[in-house]
Amino acid sequence: MKSLVTGASGFIGSHLVDFLRAAGHSVVPLGRAEGDVLNRPQLTQAIAGAAPDVIFHLAAQSLPGQSWADPQGTFRSNVEGTLNLLDAVRDHTRDTLVVIACSSAEYAPAENDAPIREDHPCEPDTPYGVSKLAEEKHCLAYAKLYELEAVCLRYFNVYGLNQRYDAYGNVIPIFAHRMLHGETITIYDDGEQTRDFVNVRDVARANIQAAQTRGLSGAFNVASGEAITVNHLVQLMREASGIEPSIKHEPPRKGDVRNSRADISAASAAFRYQPGVNLREGLTEYMAWARTNLS
Repeated sequence: MKSLVTGASGFIGSHLVDFLRAAGHSVVPLGRAEGDVLNRPQLTQAIAGAAPDVIFHLAAQSLPGQSWADPQGTFRSNVEGTLNLLDAVRDHTRDTLVVIACSSAEYAPAENDAPIREDHPCEPDTPYGVSKLAEEKHCLAYAKLYELEAVCLRYFNVYGLNQRYDAYGNVIPIFAHRMLHGETITIYDDGEQTRDFVNVRDVARANIQAAQTRGLSGAFNVASGEAITVNHLVQLMREASGIEPSIKHEPPRKGDVRNSRADISAASAAFRYQPGVNLREGLTEYMAWARTNLS
């Protein structure tokens, strides 16, 4: 399988490239150094030259919080960049499968703690979620109109090795950074809100399994299928690190969802997806890495 990976130098993309190469696949990586999806001529040239069997599209502005500060930049990176890629595929390749990184941020907030299936209403309430839904809809529309296949993987809360701290980013590196620096952890609301954390290694494997299942199309959740409260997450991180954090509570923030847990049965049935890294194991590994890389 010959693959092209956009966002190859990013957190998830770098893991995916490593997994593909370890499995003996030919990989053409496109990161910021090799090409930006907003540079349409360069992107088109790369796709035409590579003639890949599969394109894994992970290049994106992937931080919901940052999208509040810069909605237009988020739109350009995510929607315009995806359209550039789809046009290049349409014009220069045939029978190419596009596996695109989408997001649970597309979903409307869940009214209770029931697992979210793919037919849950998509009513995003952040610019980031809107941009990811637009990416997905464009990708599936192109698949119907032109000679390409498309699979959209809706990631939930991805974490793991090499995930860097960013104030707008995922809660795990934020908490890890603050714990390692002796800073206070801020928990918004009462901490009983739930999230579905999935290890980056499981996400990489899901991408490859989806790519190897030809004839597949549509959108699929990629998650652990387990709900973890923020309070329990802090407890697990305390156990993994041996650090007793200082904690303060603040009121809920606009755009924060109360409950988030995925139903992963569709991905399991379609391409045999099953998460293999439990959160306790993943956090122990991550905190050991963070001591050297986040401190």
